[in-house]
Amino acid sequence: MNQREQLQALLAHCEHPYALLDELYLPEDQARVLRTRNLRLIPGEKRRRGGKYAYAEWAHVIGIFQTLIGQHIGWREDLRVLDAGCGAGLLAIACEPFLGRGGCYTGLDVAAEQLAFCRQHYRGEHYRFLHLDTANPFYAPDQTAAGAPWPVADAGQQLVTALSVWTHFNERDARFYMAELERVLEPGGKALVTVFLLDEAYHATLPRTAGKAARFHGTPLERWVFDQPAYGSSEWLCPGWAQVPEAAIGMTPAGLASLLEASQLQLAAHYRGNWKEVPGPFFQDVLVLEKPRECRAPAG
Repeated sequence: MNQREQLQALLAHCEHPYALLDELYLPEDQARVLRTRNLRLIPGEKRRRGGKYAYAEWAHVIGIFQTLIGQHIGWREDLRVLDAGCGAGLLAIACEPFLGRGGCYTGLDVAAEQLAFCRQHYRGEHYRFLHLDTANPFYAPDQTAAGAPWPVADAGQQLVTALSVWTHFNERDARFYMAELERVLEPGGKALVTVFLLDEAYHATLPRTAGKAARFHGTPLERWVFDQPAYGSSEWLCPGWAQVPEAAIGMTPAGLASLLEASQLQLAAHYRGNWKEVPGPFFQDVLVLEKPRECRAPAG
């Protein structure tokens, strides 16, 4: 029996053949990475979750956000970044090239188990990981109910990232944590926040025929129809399949405008997500928010 036949026989009796293949493949592939050093940090398949499972898709998304950070923050080596909802650290990998000289990546998440993995996997003085003990009906239903402030000092971050975080916030939490985002950013700092923005490009695709293949992604096109008010909100909506609204929440342009109006933040750029059948760098919409260097005086 040759090597290929041995592998086929092994996989035939394996309950999870992809997991086994990944375990065998990953060290071999990472040993051959020559021009994108930080890809060596991509974890095994057990840790690749959050809507991005395949090794290739992790590498793809890391490249997208590494580029966006460089374009909007500059190719610096002293970046101070707070990654809200860090999960297993996809953006910790994207940020690594920016942490060479005095930079600091702070990962924040409601899942203590994810953070335990991150502390073990991402070593070095440039990384730290903090638990946020607050509830989310989808990700952390058993934790403290009230919104908890981020355990980070005021105006200390040059960048805040939030990859698929506001897509799991109801209106109350979206407003609370947008205020937190503004609080922790230094004047002139920026944020990369992904959302499902229910704008004219989205509405142009309705109605969505069941079973029709999407142009850019491999999930059912009809899955991403946001037509149910989330807790009665007129600007925060969820799909009909969501057992709790926080499984997937989209916001209208009016909802986004109200978030920005309540803060000092300004919309510096918007990259439309290809979930709504338009070309875009990422599945969800990417918003680039900026905190002005000179903040306006409070009303009244």
